[in-house]
Amino acid sequence: MAIVLIFNIFLGLVVSGVELCFIQSSLHVPVPRTIPAGSEVTKVQLSKCDYDSVHFTTTDTSFSVQPNGVIVAVSPVSMAAGGRTFSLRARDDRGPETEMEVHLFHPPIQKRKYGGQGFLVRSKRRWSPPPFNILENDKGPYPKDIEKIVSDSEAKFTVYYTISGPGSTEHPRGLFTIDKFSGMLTVHRAVDREEYPMFTLRTRVFDRITNMETDKPLDINVIVDDLNDNAPQFKDSLQFTVLEQSKPGTVVGKVNATDRDQEGTDHVVIKYTLLTGSNLFAINPKTGIITTTTNTLDREVKDKHMVVIQLQDRNGDPSGLITTGTATITLMDINDNPPTFAETSYAVSVNENEKEKLILRIPVTDKDLKGSPNWISKFVITKGNENGNFRIDTDPETNEGLLYVTKPLDHEKANNIKLEISARNEAELSNTNAQWMSIPVDVSVKDVDEGPEFSAPIVRFNVKENIANGTVIGKYTATDPETKSGNGIKYYKINDPDSWINVDRNTGELRIANTVDRESPFATDGIYNVTMKAVDASLKTGTGTVIIQVEDVNDNMPMPSTGDLTICEKDGDLGSVVVVAQDKDQSPYSYPFTFSLPSDNNGKWALTRLNDTAAVLKPTKKLVMNHYTVPVEIKDLQGYGGIQMVPVRICQCRNGVCLARDRSVSLGGLALLTMLLPLALLLLLALLLAFSCVTKREKLKLDDGGDSNGILLPSNTEGKGDEVDPSRIYIPPVEQYKDGISGWTAISPSAYGGQSIHDIGTYKSGLYQHDVQQIEGQFVDHRVGSGFDKSHFVQDSSLMNWHTSGRCIHQKVGYFGTEDDGRYADDIVRKYEYEGVGSTAGSVGCCSEFDTNENLDFLNTLGPKFKNLAEVCRKT
Repeated sequence: MAIVLIFNIFLGLVVSGVELCFIQSSLHVPVPRTIPAGSEVTKVQLSKCDYDSVHFTTTDTSFSVQPNGVIVAVSPVSMAAGGRTFSLRARDDRGPETEMEVHLFHPPIQKRKYGGQGFLVRSKRRWSPPPFNILENDKGPYPKDIEKIVSDSEAKFTVYYTISGPGSTEHPRGLFTIDKFSGMLTVHRAVDREEYPMFTLRTRVFDRITNMETDKPLDINVIVDDLNDNAPQFKDSLQFTVLEQSKPGTVVGKVNATDRDQEGTDHVVIKYTLLTGSNLFAINPKTGIITTTTNTLDREVKDKHMVVIQLQDRNGDPSGLITTGTATITLMDINDNPPTFAETSYAVSVNENEKEKLILRIPVTDKDLKGSPNWISKFVITKGNENGNFRIDTDPETNEGLLYVTKPLDHEKANNIKLEISARNEAELSNTNAQWMSIPVDVSVKDVDEGPEFSAPIVRFNVKENIANGTVIGKYTATDPETKSGNGIKYYKINDPDSWINVDRNTGELRIANTVDRESPFATDGIYNVTMKAVDASLKTGTGTVIIQVEDVNDNMPMPSTGDLTICEKDGDLGSVVVVAQDKDQSPYSYPFTFSLPSDNNGKWALTRLNDTAAVLKPTKKLVMNHYTVPVEIKDLQGYGGIQMVPVRICQCRNGVCLARDRSVSLGGLALLTMLLPLALLLLLALLLAFSCVTKREKLKLDDGGDSNGILLPSNTEGKGDEVDPSRIYIPPVEQYKDGISGWTAISPSAYGGQSIHDIGTYKSGLYQHDVQQIEGQFVDHRVGSGFDKSHFVQDSSLMNWHTSGRCIHQKVGYFGTEDDGRYADDIVRKYEYEGVGSTAGSVGCCSEFDTNENLDFLNTLGPKFKNLAEVCRKT
């Protein structure tokens, strides 16, 4: 900032007959070569004038005088060599205008002698000069000197200067140069501050002889002083809105402006002025905020206002630059106008019994903004619609009220109805004393010839279930609305789904015609509907509904759920099933149920209660896998019920489901016996060995005919044997012989060798008569006699071998029965079962249970010898 130097030279001037304001007639003020904009130059002193009453003017527009007498540079001023002079005038109300000359000058550089040197040199200056200033867009003439650069090394050396940097050796090149020997810095053309606000030049000083630098490089800043050459500009759109009828002082919006000139100077201080519309709006001169000045803004009169706004920099000084623009202020609507009716009243007529019919259009007008909640009408029937016969809607296109009849009117009950209809808006009224308007509407109900009307649209009769046919349950009659008489009216059924009712055509009497069943599929929750029709003499009809409410009786006993109940066989667990019952009747003729087993049950099953509708059924002992039918007595709460058969299946399960029993191709009896023969022979061999060890004390001669035919052949062949000729396998024929003592007939085992193993029948061996039966899928062997006479054996070697083996077996069995501890006695008569759960082949005993339906895949696992034998059998 420039240093203000004020030299006040007091000169008393006396002008005859004139009172002077200025205390001096001229003023000399030293200033820097460039005076920055906004710098205070000096202050004018007054003698006989008051600052408040004096108005100052200058002849130089680069300067202005503030009301307190301070002279300020409006724009940067570059001083010429001869300085600058202008006139300052002052005028007040008491006298004529007074004038004073102001001289601005730049002091010359003083020189002095250095002691003992004998020559003049510049006064010592630091090798750090202050920034140089140039005025932007200066008109010249060019080139134009700025300032000399002097290095302290000039005292010792003969030097020259160079400069570099932007404006010299860099863009924009050639703007600045320096006199190599004098150090004068020169500018060669005008500069725009908004483009280049400052330049930094690197200055260096060298010895002319040695070209060695005599001082450190120095950076010199050349500041481009701002000139007020940019007018302020509007920054944003000039579109504003405000509610109509707003109070004075309501903010409309803010005008934003900008100025490219130097910040911090009055070149960018903008004053806002409203050139038009000041009767309705005002603008803050410093902030640009627009406000309202009245509450009479009415959108329905004028919805947009155009106002001209002026921007002037230098805070509105006459020398400031000006820009103008037009702002649009749009008034927003408020609901200050209620809808008004086109007519003061309406009259309309409608036929009785009509419904959902438009009977009247009611137009309205509204000055508020169309389509807004302030304009959209909302109609209300305020009187006369207590029974709900009418409704009123709004037409979205025309904003009219649409009056409908929604429920039929009855001329005989009311032939004229007076309505009152009010028109409103979706939005409430605002800033107005107006009220919602209403009009009367007179509705006349026209009489028409109507059909008969039942005494009630719906009638209900309570009827007990299974009531006797022909029972009268009531009457359902109708009357003529005009005559109030039922004469000549006939009655018919329109809908009777299960034909429960007969109707007397003349009287409307209702009788039961069919079984009334509460559980009928045509009844819902015990309710059965019949639609009736009444027809008068003119064939006009009326309809009504008869509702039959069926009262429940205990006519259904509880029944168990259908389907087999499954018990999965498990070791150590007898298992159980849940028996669930249901009853079609309702409480108290339904659950809770009681479950029990009949008194004559076989004791194999037990029953325990689980809940109101279920019980747990379980076996009391282990039962074989089979289908069972268990009688269970189930009764309802009233004790009504009976014995129901509950199917139960005991089976092997996988994942809770009974395993399916695979079926294979049935083999013939001979082939099946042939395949099992090796196993039977192995079992006989083991028993013979045991018999020989236990019964050594008994001597029995066994006659061998010498022709064994290889029934049991010793073999130590571990591999596959030789092929066997099927003709070599001998099967003894059926032989019968009679015991001379007991008189029974023995049948050779070959007699049933070719039959199904399930049909064994009765045979006798040497010691006992055996009854072989299949009971519940198991084989039971009953001993019925004893005695043996070897003289009756056929003297065939093969048959003898068979009989001998049988005798040994039965003697062994008899011996087991004589044991003291009795532990072998159970083997004499017993039921044979599988030897273990999950066995692939099951038991291989000769007396084990066998079923043609069993899966015979296990035969494939009996080894190579058995396979060879099976192949031979297939060949035969």
